[in-house]
Formats: sequence, C-alpha cells, structure tokens
Amino acid sequence: MKKRGNKRVVAGTVVSDKMDKTVVVQVERMVKHQFYHKHIRKCSKFSTHDENNACSVGDNVLIVESRPLSKTKKWRIREIIKKAV
Repeated sequence: MKKRGNKRVVAGTVVSDKMDKTVVVQVERMVKHQFYHKHIRKCSKFSTHDENNACSVGDNVLIVESRPLSKTKKWRIREIIKKAV
C-alpha cells in the first residue's frame, strides 16, 4: 500500500448514530479571539464512515481524513478510544 501524504487525524465524540454505516462526530477545539485574546471553544461536526456500526452515542473516537465516500462523508473511524457507558 502506497503512502499518499499526511492525513489529518482528530479526536471527537459521537453525537448521532441513527444512519446506517455513518456516525456524526463532534470535534471541539480552542481558539484565541483575535482582539480580546480570550480562549473560545469552537465545535465542528463531521459525517464519518463506520463500516461495522460499532460506534454509539457518547463514544470517544479517533477519525482520519479519507477520499470522499459520499456527498457529506470524507472521514473514517480509525479507532474507538473509549466506549460510552
């Protein structure tokens, strides 16, 4: 298998698992406000491919960028860090 550049890897929390083979992962990051220099929490949601339907709401997962799998899916689940209780 050829290595085709560096792919982004981010950690997030599953917020929806209602679709087949797809979960929505919310990724939080801290950014500094340009003028006030206060740290602000920003969130992004990514539709992510889950081949085995292994994830459930509340799981902490590691996702990796991939080729476009559908109109909205451009990420895959790499591993489940912590299962929800």
